[in-house]
Amino acid sequence: MQRLGWVLRSTLFFLWMAITVIPWGTFVVLVSIVLRGNTLYWICAGWLRVALWGARLICGVRWRVIGMENVPTAADGQAAVLLASKHQSTWETFAYPALMPHPLCYVFKRELLWIPFFGWSMARLDMIHIDRSRRTEAWNKVAEQGRRIMGLGNWVIMFPEGTRIARGERGTYKTGASGLAIATGVPIVPIAVNSARCWPRRSFLLRPGLVTISIGRPIASEGRAPEELMREVEDWIETEMRRLDPEAYAAGA
Repeated sequence: MQRLGWVLRSTLFFLWMAITVIPWGTFVVLVSIVLRGNTLYWICAGWLRVALWGARLICGVRWRVIGMENVPTAADGQAAVLLASKHQSTWETFAYPALMPHPLCYVFKRELLWIPFFGWSMARLDMIHIDRSRRTEAWNKVAEQGRRIMGLGNWVIMFPEGTRIARGERGTYKTGASGLAIATGVPIVPIAVNSARCWPRRSFLLRPGLVTISIGRPIASEGRAPEELMREVEDWIETEMRRLDPEAYAAGA
């Protein structure tokens, strides 16, 4: 009976997203004719808040954020940062723009732009979409666009593992994020998130529970090698993941 309840609530949640994204995405495409920049970004983030609260009210997926004070701001003399996050679920891709107080620029595969309404809206934003089949060209684009975006004091967010990783597992941490941080001279802020407890990768079912987003202190990039810097980021994230979700890692402890 419990699983049936999850199925019914998850079905209702996905219907909720479909019903709300069509008019919202259409509106974004239309207003993008005259609006760009942060105003358009926050309009899009508004739908992500609708989706996030839908998951909470319909499926019981709650959240908490710890360590937000670790994200540097212009008042700290550091406007631009690079966020490097654990990636377990679709949930955090929705949550970060809805919860972060500053516009984010995602680095993502260009295939997402083909999703009706959702992808069309993303195409209107200042994001970095890459062709994964052309790795050198993709990195050059990330470096070029990343410099421009962070030169404006904006935040870039990347998932170093490159794809969603199953709960309790560790992916291969690639050096794209650390390389970009070094090239632009900005710190990396590591983030751990245990979202797979409630919405596992490649799963239709959302389960009630609490997702924790834990934000670490900035890690300076000046004078570092990409591999060394990424190891430090990885060590913090994976250590924090074991603290947030110890039962998921118990078997491999």
